[in-house]
Amino acid sequence: MNTRPNDILICGGGTAGWMAANLFMHNWPDASVTLIESDNIGIIGVGEGSTPSLKQFFKTLGVSDQEWMPQCNATYKVGIRFPNWSDKQGYESYFHPFFSELDIKPGEPFFHNSKLQRKGVQANAHPDHYFVTAQMARQKTSPISNKYPNLDIDYGYHFDSGLLGEFLKNRAIKNGLNHIIDDISHVEVDQQGLDAFIKYVEANNSGKHKADLFVDCTGFKSLLMQNALKVEFKHYKENLFNDSAVAIATDIDLSEGITPETRSTALKYGWAWQIPLANRYGNGYVYSSDYVSSEEAEKELKEHLGITDDNVKVRHLKMKVGRLQQHSVSNCLAVGLSQGFIEPLEATALMLVQYTIEQYISTVDQPNENDKYTVFNNKVNNMMEGIRDYIVAHYVLNSRNDTDYWRDCRNAKKSETLTELLAAWNGDGNFEDMLNRLDNYLVYLRPSWYVILMGMGHFPTPNIIQPTELNKVFDYTKSRNYCGQLVDDVFPDHVSTLKGMYKDKWPS
Repeated sequence: MNTRPNDILICGGGTAGWMAANLFMHNWPDASVTLIESDNIGIIGVGEGSTPSLKQFFKTLGVSDQEWMPQCNATYKVGIRFPNWSDKQGYESYFHPFFSELDIKPGEPFFHNSKLQRKGVQANAHPDHYFVTAQMARQKTSPISNKYPNLDIDYGYHFDSGLLGEFLKNRAIKNGLNHIIDDISHVEVDQQGLDAFIKYVEANNSGKHKADLFVDCTGFKSLLMQNALKVEFKHYKENLFNDSAVAIATDIDLSEGITPETRSTALKYGWAWQIPLANRYGNGYVYSSDYVSSEEAEKELKEHLGITDDNVKVRHLKMKVGRLQQHSVSNCLAVGLSQGFIEPLEATALMLVQYTIEQYISTVDQPNENDKYTVFNNKVNNMMEGIRDYIVAHYVLNSRNDTDYWRDCRNAKKSETLTELLAAWNGDGNFEDMLNRLDNYLVYLRPSWYVILMGMGHFPTPNIIQPTELNKVFDYTKSRNYCGQLVDDVFPDHVSTLKGMYKDKWPS
């Protein structure tokens, strides 16, 4: 496609489909947008988290937090805590923060101490001490400052994914989207030279639907891209072992406050998420079916949550982890699960949806160049590979020895990029130089790599060198106290902020 499409047909709803609808309608207001979805496909509706990119998504659309969050039982998120990934004393848990300019002053001592500790100097470089959002999570505050309303820092959200899809659907329909409830029964493909393209999709009741652009949001089935256009799928099984999940909702006690963090706790054969919504916790266990059965995984999750009720509602899910080799082919674009999936450890699913759509819109609007869609596909692939590498790092850096699963995870296949990066950290190479050299392949930036390496207690050299004037260590308590005072002064209680926003919608 070398011009903006006049007619866009989005096949499939869900959060991906409705995000696509809103972004296409916003950026290409002259296009006719239709979304066809089945009413036979249930909405998972689990508690879900986001990266700060979702904040930008709503800002682009001109939607305030006050408008959408109460509709989706949403809360704020300032980072992710990772308990039990390491069994090294003092490093059994760490917090991966969302970063901002507020971290420059307390954070620089972290990088200094990290470099010393990597060389064996006894320096306390646990990341929990040095970043403002880590303190916000401890104190259960909101990232919205009443005292300084113009202070704008990065934050994400927790929300009910089913309700978010419903909010975006209603918004798109109100703005003129053509909504069809039907089941797609056939995808007609034609051949022009060497390039296959989609002529139309056919649905059971509404018949044939033609379009200039077809958007595949049909989930893991990938009806258009994989089934009809036969686009190759690249599996990540040798990198990431987890292929299943079990989800359970539990009550939340609002009198104890709401911590603005996702908890990703390592269990025997994977990890359990806990996501605080305004009305409940979303919980789940992401695991590998090669090591544990679904029944055993459900039992372990219930034990982890302290659930003894056999009648509690449980959802079992299967995951297809990997990506398409191409995300745009001829007149078709794959978005969401149809283009691939990386397990939800860093909550990147919606970020990838948003990135794919925004990059595609930008690509279409560029001057006509023969290779611009090749560039687009490479960008999306590099984004997915970079996210995969950071998630793989969690597993290869783990130090658990309680099951074969965790021992095998340490030997999971690493990409060349991740191999080089960890070799630079573990050896005598200049880690900063390696970060710079690999910059085009790394989705996660310098602070995140230091946080995971130091948070896991992954030191190439044991703490055997005493600090001296030549290798002077910063006192971590100064950074921690600075963050604590700043949070006390600037950021209000999380529940109070939400109550003011929700008003009569606040759960009683």
